[in-house]
Amino acid sequence: MTELKPETELPEGVTVGHWTDAKGRTGCTVVLAPEGAVGGVDVRGGAPGTLGTDTLRPGTLIERAHAVVLTGGSAFGLDAAGGIMRYLEEGGVGYPLGPVRVPIVVGAVIFDLLVGDPRARPSGDAGYAACQAATRQPEIGAVGAGTGAMVAKAGGGKQALPGGFGVASARADRAIVAAVMVANSVGGIWDDERHEWVAPLTQWDRASSLVAGANTTIGVVVTDAGLTKEQANRVAAVAHDGIARAVRPAHTMYDGDTVFCLATGRVAAPYDAVEAVAADVVARAIAAGVRAA
Repeated sequence: MTELKPETELPEGVTVGHWTDAKGRTGCTVVLAPEGAVGGVDVRGGAPGTLGTDTLRPGTLIERAHAVVLTGGSAFGLDAAGGIMRYLEEGGVGYPLGPVRVPIVVGAVIFDLLVGDPRARPSGDAGYAACQAATRQPEIGAVGAGTGAMVAKAGGGKQALPGGFGVASARADRAIVAAVMVANSVGGIWDDERHEWVAPLTQWDRASSLVAGANTTIGVVVTDAGLTKEQANRVAAVAHDGIARAVRPAHTMYDGDTVFCLATGRVAAPYDAVEAVAADVVARAIAAGVRAA
């Protein structure tokens, strides 16, 4: 595992925390925005496992989310969201409904049950622990939701290599745009900046018994730019171009590729710049996470 380089920035008010089960080969990662951030999402993979995605679609009541959970354990791992909600509720964070505040937590899963112990799954306590560990300089590599991730699996397992968790950021005018990504893909991983394979997939074994839903690249684009809910959804959609640059092939029926967007709105920045930078940092984050793992 490698620590996040100082030049990689997360927006103010956003932290990332991990819970890792190195023995069971699973874990979860939480992206916290306790002040609330305008949210969006785009699901492109054919086999997703998600939580709360409809909440973030345009035309619905809720505009701001307080956390995104990225988790191993397949659908079982969504249990981690309960601990994140408990953590936020204890801090008085949530959408006000009369005397009650309900934290808005959304998320997505990767399938890692066949990598380590299939009974080892992130729980509510794991989600709570990830929140307690949240920092602006999270580790990257085989950590958190990236612990049991694998990539380049379309060669019948012969070429499979560890996937991982990565972070990258860049400036869009005054705004910071950062990508927090977990790669667990059918496809190989290409570094679009260095123009080299990180985890090559030289041959797709068409006879291999790929398991639908057993792969996925998931993540969050976080920015301090001011975006509308419609724009946040659009940024999430364009961010999938970054997945397509780094994961080859991407968005297959065996993957559940999902990208969220959180925008805190602390600074003004050109929307088109945010959109373009989002795809760049997603590709960089995927390559960095897999290389570190």
